[in-house]
Amino acid sequence: MDPQGGPYLNKKALCSPLGAARLCQLAMGCAVIAMVTHSAGYSGSHGVFCMAAWCFCFAMSVAVFFLDATRLYSCLPISWDNLTVTCAAFATLLYVTASVVYPLFFVRIECPYDGCAVRDFRIASHPEVALCRARPGQAVVGYMATVSGLLKVVQGFVACIIFGALANGSEYSRYAATIYCVVVYALCFALTTLVVIMTVCGRTKAVRCMPFDRFAVVCTLLEVLLYLSASVVWPVFCFDTKYGSPWRPSSCPRGKCSWDSKVVVAVFSFVNFVLYVVDLIYSQRIRFVSSHVSTNSRV
Repeated sequence: MDPQGGPYLNKKALCSPLGAARLCQLAMGCAVIAMVTHSAGYSGSHGVFCMAAWCFCFAMSVAVFFLDATRLYSCLPISWDNLTVTCAAFATLLYVTASVVYPLFFVRIECPYDGCAVRDFRIASHPEVALCRARPGQAVVGYMATVSGLLKVVQGFVACIIFGALANGSEYSRYAATIYCVVVYALCFALTTLVVIMTVCGRTKAVRCMPFDRFAVVCTLLEVLLYLSASVVWPVFCFDTKYGSPWRPSSCPRGKCSWDSKVVVAVFSFVNFVLYVVDLIYSQRIRFVSSHVSTNSRV
């Protein structure tokens, strides 16, 4: 028993539907990692990415469950509800990505040379990943629990895909216009990350000249305008015949082709532009009110 007369452990974290879901996530995440390590196998950059995603999400689930069960989250200067929703959304994106990448590169209809057991383990890993995807689990109060807040996580994830493509021989430094696009991606990613960090850390009162929801809308509008310009400029300077090639060069090697990286950047630039537009439209329908109620009152 704690000094206040209550139990040391948070019973809701252990006995509630959310607690049960987190326990299932831990069990299934451990099973996925064990199966892939034991016989399913992983290799190359795609396999390493999938394993890193599974391990990171498993570690994040362990940390969230432990902090919630022991109430140690109350010692952290953060908004616990916003943090758990952010972690859940980010883990969902990682699991969905891994659940697509792993079977695409490692599951084959025919049996590999060392027998069908390896193939069967790989097929079994796929539904396990889908089942143990992170879920918010309950209705929570906070900006990150809204559609706009969840979109911020998706926007940051898409930006990371863009950065990966830029680093994979995209030749963005050839023109000042494409360098401008990279600056746009970096600036928008920084603004999105700033909004998420302010929310998770409970620093929504840090913007004194305007309410936090207004600040988020201003940032989103700026990001919409910047991404609109990048979504137009990048394709022009990469696929116009004056600056690049509208068709994939026949001599371009698979997996190491700068043209492919440019296509990825162009596609996901437009995807993020659409996400920011949806975010801007939805943000007009919400009013975020920061709460001064201490999270210590949670049972």
